Order: sequence, then structure tokens, then C-alpha cells
Amino acid sequence: GNPGAKYQNNRHNVGFMAADAIARRHSFSPWSKRFQGLIAEGALGGEKILLIKPQTFMNLSGQSVGEALRFYKLDAAALTVFYDEIDLAAGKLRVKAGGGSGGHNGIRSLDQHVGNAYRRVRIGVGHPGVKEMV
Repeated sequence: GNPGAKYQNNRHNVGFMAADAIARRHSFSPWSKRFQGLIAEGALGGEKILLIKPQTFMNLSGQSVGEALRFYKLDAAALTVFYDEIDLAAGKLRVKAGGGSGGHNGIRSLDQHVGNAYRRVRIGVGHPGVKEMV
């Protein structure tokens, strides 16, 4: 996602929206600033979870996420990334581990900073219909 009110409801921010929904539904801590991002802590199924919304802008997300993984001494396998996918119908999900960036600059940044062995949850936002609006 991208930080700031200007981008808040933009389809590019559907990953942030997913993180917000998880935090709300599972009573995570309030969002605080850390690792060049906003973080919330909580638990799912008895396992400690850290949600992070990078504030570096989407195309540099790997900087923020990489910093958090290094701090906690975790590898990419501990990471699940939620992000927008224009080639999926709105509301459809695809989950997989590893893979390429598919032209998504945020994923490209993550791959550069943490490798590509993380889980990916692609959230369909639908194609706008014309290439110029992508």
C-alpha cells in the first residue's frame, strides 16, 4: 500500500485494508511506528503475529519488511504478504508460496530485500478496463 489519506481507499491499498481488518477482528494492539512502517501485534491460533504496513510507499515495501524480518531474525518463510492483483476479479483470492513479481513493483522490492520464498495472498481488485488506467 501507500501511506497517507490520499491513498487510503485506493485499490493499491487492499493489502493495508486486509491488515486493518485482521487487526480489528482479532483485537491486535493499536498501530505504532516502527521499521519504517506502522505495526500492530497480536495472536492468531496462539501464534504471535506482527502486522506491518510499510510507510515507504509500495514500490519500496521491501525496505520496511526486510528491516522487521532482520530485527526478529526471521527468514522469508515466516512472511505472508497481502497485495492487490488487477488480473483477478474483485474479491477473488489466490494464495501461493514463492514465485515472481508478475510486474508488481512492491513485490519486486520485497524479492530484492528478503528473497521470494514467502507466502503471497493476491487479492483481486479487477482490471480497470483500459491499459491507460492501470
